[in-house]
Amino acid sequence: MRIPGLIDPHVHMREPGAVHKEDWSSGTAAALAGGFTQVLAMPNTNPPVVDAPSLAAALKLAARRARCDFGLYLGASRHNLPATEDLAGQCAGLKLYLDQTYGPLRLDDITVWKAHMQTWPKTRPLVVHAEGRTLAGAILLAALVDRPLHVAHVATREEILLIRVAKQRGLKITCEVTPHHLFLTAADLPGGQGEVRPRLASRADVDALWKHLDVIDCFATDHAPHTAAEKATHDPPPGFPGLETALPLLLSAVRAGRLTLDDVLNRMGPHVRRIFGIPAQPETWVEVNLEQRHTLTARGMHSKAGWTPFEGWSVYGLVRRVMLRGVTVYEDGQVLAQPGFGQQIAHGAER
Repeated sequence: MRIPGLIDPHVHMREPGAVHKEDWSSGTAAALAGGFTQVLAMPNTNPPVVDAPSLAAALKLAARRARCDFGLYLGASRHNLPATEDLAGQCAGLKLYLDQTYGPLRLDDITVWKAHMQTWPKTRPLVVHAEGRTLAGAILLAALVDRPLHVAHVATREEILLIRVAKQRGLKITCEVTPHHLFLTAADLPGGQGEVRPRLASRADVDALWKHLDVIDCFATDHAPHTAAEKATHDPPPGFPGLETALPLLLSAVRAGRLTLDDVLNRMGPHVRRIFGIPAQPETWVEVNLEQRHTLTARGMHSKAGWTPFEGWSVYGLVRRVMLRGVTVYEDGQVLAQPGFGQQIAHGAER
């Protein structure tokens, strides 16, 4: 079956600064193997992407090494308020980190949150990493300044219920959920391997995400690779690889009757385009065998992470071929696109 090329609005490519975990070449190879032809990369690299020089450097790296099409977020900090508005046209959006995650961009001062929400153009996406009480604060501030807000990786019952109420009240809120928060609980991955932000939650939280699936606008992998050795240390960094496992996990849920195919494709295509102003890709599609059963294993995956939290899972839906802008870029396990084939997404299409 042919489906449109997928879009992942939330990935971490780790370049610059941590290329032993992932780089633009390996990360976008993983994207193509997973059926993704466009990815939006987060700014918590080293150095973080927070101003014109760091954005220019990151875009140069991506243009030289990416195999699929890409966009980059700008990170909000205490010190870059004057610069963000001028850079909005070059970015996928502005990312505010309001809770602890990997990297140095956490913002604790609510007045800084509000200032960024007021300064960043309302026509461009503003994305928050916010959990629990910080999510409530972010929604309140967005309502006070009357701007759209996109919530990354919703993970708990209280968060999805809060977003439901906000939407019912007419607030301009959209949100995403990851496969690992839909399919895993804290009990499934004890120890360092299970470290992720937001944390894996309870069975009741997972059930609530499925129950309120209509509130969720899009699926995002939050592909955040660290090596297996790093995850085995006494202080493991948070994050999972996810680009090569997302589609078969979701297609298996379709086969099990938990989702429809349209549920999956809309949340990995048209809904993402609308929220982030991403234009369609010409002559781009993915050939996937919906009936092919296979076992997820890190062996043979293209990410540098070298492990997956879904090791040994039996799934349906195998990506056989990917066509990007009229060129075959992936076929039967082989990534054919060369580094540099990817193009920067033209941001700002009609939302």
